[in-house]
Amino acid sequence: MTTAPLTRHDRRMLRLMNDRRAQPLYATAARRRLVVTAHVVLTAAIGGLMTHLYLAEGEPIWAVVVMAVLLLPWMVATGAINAATRGLLELRERALDERQSAERVRVQARAHRAMTLLLLAAAAGLLTAGAIEGHAPTAYAAPVLIAVLVVHWLMPLWVAGLMAQDEPAEDDDPVAL
Repeated sequence: MTTAPLTRHDRRMLRLMNDRRAQPLYATAARRRLVVTAHVVLTAAIGGLMTHLYLAEGEPIWAVVVMAVLLLPWMVATGAINAATRGLLELRERALDERQSAERVRVQARAHRAMTLLLLAAAAGLLTAGAIEGHAPTAYAAPVLIAVLVVHWLMPLWVAGLMAQDEPAEDDDPVAL
């Protein structure tokens, strides 16, 4: 931790992010991968429904209802990833120890590299679609840019969830020296 004192908000967030009651959701690497995968799928589903809402003609109120229903498991998955990483990305820098600060830098660097590749793929896809059709696909440009922005926002969380390590096993029998 840095030398700056923790505020009441910092202490409350630190307690919340270190609450182990939901640990069965993310106790193993396989479960963490499952939670991150579920979060990615839910994000894609909500984004797809938003795109449908944007491009559809008429009143697709069903899309809004389904998005609202999907939002609850999305929030649970977000909380599970944050708890698995012990708030690595949510806590302020002064609430992290040196190991966590270094881990945050590694996660952000890896997420940055992944986003660079995703941006390259999105640009290439739009340019390719424009070249095939003879003009830029303007109807899809806004949804694609919004999707890339959402992934840019969530990529560090997904990377942190995938990089999180298992909790060390507690020994019931301390070794006698």
